Amino acid sequence: MSNSVSVVNENGVAIVTIDNPPVNALSFHVREPLMQALVDLRDDASVAAIVIACAGRTFVAGADITEFGKPVQQPDLRAVVAMLETVAKPTVAAIHGTALGGGLELALGCHFRVADAGANLGLPEVKLGLLPGGGGTVRLPRLVGAAKALKMIVSGSPIGAAEAHEAGLVDAVFEGDLTTHAVNFAREIARKGGPFTPVRDRDEDLGETDLAAFDAEAADLARKARGLEAPLACAQAVRNAVTLPFDEALAAERALFAKLVASDQSRAQRHLFFAEREAAKLPGKDTPKRRIARVGVIGAGTMGGGIAMAFANGGFPVTLLETSMEALQRGLGMIEKNYAVSVSRGSLTEDAKHQRLAQFKGSTDYADLAECDLIIEAVFEDMGVKKEVFGKLDAVAKPGAILATNTSYLDINEIAGSISRPRDVLGLHFFSPANVMKLLEIVRADKTAPDALATVVDLARRIGKVAVVVGVCHGFVGNRMLAARGSESEALLLEGATPSQIDKAFTDFGWPMGPFQMGDLAGLDIGWRNRKARGLTAVIADTLCEQGRFGQKTGRGFYLYEAGARAGVPDPEVEALIREKAAERGIAPRAIGAQEIIERTLYPLVNEGAKILEEKIAARASDIDVVWVNGYGFPIGKGGPMFWAGLEGAARIVERLDHWHQRTGKDVFMPASLLKRMAETGSWDTEA
Repeated sequence: MSNSVSVVNENGVAIVTIDNPPVNALSFHVREPLMQALVDLRDDASVAAIVIACAGRTFVAGADITEFGKPVQQPDLRAVVAMLETVAKPTVAAIHGTALGGGLELALGCHFRVADAGANLGLPEVKLGLLPGGGGTVRLPRLVGAAKALKMIVSGSPIGAAEAHEAGLVDAVFEGDLTTHAVNFAREIARKGGPFTPVRDRDEDLGETDLAAFDAEAADLARKARGLEAPLACAQAVRNAVTLPFDEALAAERALFAKLVASDQSRAQRHLFFAEREAAKLPGKDTPKRRIARVGVIGAGTMGGGIAMAFANGGFPVTLLETSMEALQRGLGMIEKNYAVSVSRGSLTEDAKHQRLAQFKGSTDYADLAECDLIIEAVFEDMGVKKEVFGKLDAVAKPGAILATNTSYLDINEIAGSISRPRDVLGLHFFSPANVMKLLEIVRADKTAPDALATVVDLARRIGKVAVVVGVCHGFVGNRMLAARGSESEALLLEGATPSQIDKAFTDFGWPMGPFQMGDLAGLDIGWRNRKARGLTAVIADTLCEQGRFGQKTGRGFYLYEAGARAGVPDPEVEALIREKAAERGIAPRAIGAQEIIERTLYPLVNEGAKILEEKIAARASDIDVVWVNGYGFPIGKGGPMFWAGLEGAARIVERLDHWHQRTGKDVFMPASLLKRMAETGSWDTEA
């Protein structure tokens, strides 16, 4: 037929094989020959049954999202599936690897679905700000029920073959050669005879749907969506499958899809999809990588323990080093406790917990790190302490071992320059809790060897992290921009805003929490200690810390926390303190609106990002977006700070920064030259 679609007739069972590496996406050059093959086979009397299979490592893993937003070339997926449903002879989708998005929708067009035991099936379009646009919201409920379909589609999370079989999505699960099993399955079904009912006509169970329970679940999902449009549209589309005739529900799905695909939110989420993949690319893709068989972690505290868990979860043996046996046992005990929590929640089996704990080897002797290929220190954030640790590593680490620091701020060039092997040194800035948070800032020092960098970028993927390579500066990308975002926080308080007003401006924008809520959660003493080390002050926050108000862990910070409560309430004592400090400085309080809060916090955030691009600390504006969405909670529906700047209007941001610079004289408001150029050209390209 074509390079992308081939057909073999195996004694009356036609095997249609899609071959479009790497993930068999349903591009136009696949859909066109697939449509023709199915039409030919439908009318071929020598064919008793049809099996749709895929070459390579996976079934169809989705549509070609590069086609979104462009004129659709016919046949589109909906036309292929609709034609497939006109075939009177049995059709079977043979699913291995993953059947995702358009891939699962193609499979739903078949009468039957069989799967390899290791297959995963799902409709993840919501993660791109979309809903399934090829009939998935209307057909899936007819197989698994409305409640199960709602959960699958709104979460976007795939399910395994066994669960799919139990739910009715898959008709059989096989071990071994799937295509052979699928052909035998199809032949037996054809022998038994029809009629074979398309999924679209299997609506006998939908009438039993408890709509009140469905609506309650949908309302709960809406609350969790935090302003995202796609989850709500997904829920509505599944409800339509229950309440409307098939063709009307299908048309409604298409209308919802068309609205979403044109929205800023979906554009933002698709931007992030490509940005994450771009961030993992390095120049010189053929750079050899070093072998990493064992990982060493120095420090078994919260951060070190989390890092160690991240590698153990990824299948790597870990040597965990502490200064004393007491500290080591405390750290290992916390790791075991964390795994026990996962078991209690059902996200980990007892056997898996024991397998992961078996990956750990505890030690108090640096000599035990000699067998490690990668060693990460996660000790106190102090240059002297870091250099002392690296001096010891220089003496014991084997040649070629990669030596990494988990510093959040410190100069990695200075650390690397303190030992005899600077080419082996780089930064791995994990985010807490390190076993959960996706982001990993990989900091390239001046003398970091290309193969060391390529090795850890690949390693990040293997342990499930979203990696972004950045350069050396104070705070790198994330924390440097965080400082710019927070530079006006206390000024806003002193001028009349309350912590809860500022936090509400952030949560209304789409952040999961505001800066004062976050400070209380993390512990105000962390920032206090960092400021003191740098000779800086923050009049309100420092005073709170001097009073022992460190946030949630002490029950008092910017907010008051009742025993065990995670949500704080405004504290009149804090508001009185703010007014007192303002009066001492002769500042008369005034009303401050949400727009001013955004201008004085998020506009400097964007501005600092522009400076980072100018200095080539980040390679791409999209890399900055990946950092902020995955590490700091920037709303995914806005695509990250640099993408959002385009939506907000760079010219407006420049104008308002100029306004605040003239009013305050503060450098944080001085527009970067690249931001000004962005306002003129619409591009973050530093070479323009």
